[in-house]
Amino acid sequence: MSRSTDLRELRRRVQQATGEQIAAASRALDPIGPGLAPRVAAVSGQLAGGQGRRASFLYWGHRAAGTPDSTELARLAASMEFFQGAALLHDDVMDRSDTRRGMPSAHRAAAALHGQRGWAGDPERFGEGTAILAGNLCLTWCDQLYATCGLPAADLARGRALFDRMRTQLMGGQFLDLLESARGWEGVDLEGRIESARTVIRYKSAKYTIEQPLLIGALVGGVPEPALPHLSSYGLALGEAFQLRDDVLGVFGDPEATGKPAGDDLREGKRTVLIAYALDGAQPGDRQTLEARLGRDDIDTAGVDDLRDIVKRSRAVERVESLIEVRVTEARAALARASVAGRLDEPAVDMLEELVSVSTERRS
Repeated sequence: MSRSTDLRELRRRVQQATGEQIAAASRALDPIGPGLAPRVAAVSGQLAGGQGRRASFLYWGHRAAGTPDSTELARLAASMEFFQGAALLHDDVMDRSDTRRGMPSAHRAAAALHGQRGWAGDPERFGEGTAILAGNLCLTWCDQLYATCGLPAADLARGRALFDRMRTQLMGGQFLDLLESARGWEGVDLEGRIESARTVIRYKSAKYTIEQPLLIGALVGGVPEPALPHLSSYGLALGEAFQLRDDVLGVFGDPEATGKPAGDDLREGKRTVLIAYALDGAQPGDRQTLEARLGRDDIDTAGVDDLRDIVKRSRAVERVESLIEVRVTEARAALARASVAGRLDEPAVDMLEELVSVSTERRS
């Protein structure tokens, strides 16, 4: 079986586990009545079609200890999908995103349902409330699946503190992203802007996307302690490279591949490394235009194209691509050190090497 087939098969099993968890846990809502269907539908819709990236890192972190495959391990990996679902549901509300994975975002879908049924009140507020509560439900089911996946309690206890820290730190990273967009970069030099953007990357994306799921899997699986710092370095470097690629796609990505409107990050005013480099490298007139239009949600398609051209002329994309290459090299070197230090399972290490390319050479 090829590595890509391994990843597709794991993704299928993880999606099956998430569906089973939703079906089983939803029974607790049955006594309340059928009116809760939109909330459960928001969770189901959010988890459908995901890449299963966080689940993959947890799974292969566990297998790196030489542990066997099991249904219980797939269930543990699936807990990461509920956590990701919560983050995306809340993120789309905060960013006022219209679409997710090519479909209406959960809060937009709930608002449309409100309007179709002719219910009282503001459809937008109803939609946002539904998505927020669905995200909270995802957090509950994430915790429940972690605890009831079926792996030995003593093994799960080794990863529990990091599992809890991951959930706490992501909320801090989400707020930091809001804060940076609100207070802006006026008076901050390039070094300060890059450092600010990288801090957001670390706590909003890199840690919970790769490093923390990987280490949770490794801890639960019993990976030898000497390998853990190197796995952490691998996860952080690859997580940053992953988010840097995401930032480029957020401006230049094809909506057919990303599932989100072109230029959404420009309308949302995301203070990314790409934008920091663009402001640094742009000509004065271009810089003034970028600063004036960044974060305006009324920018039309032509306006987005103008801002893209400014970013291209600034050579910011080339600078970000170089940074991605550096982080990829760092990740691969750290993985090699982890493999030696912990005498890790070779097929698992090969899959973690494959995931470097999967995470950074992508269009969505």
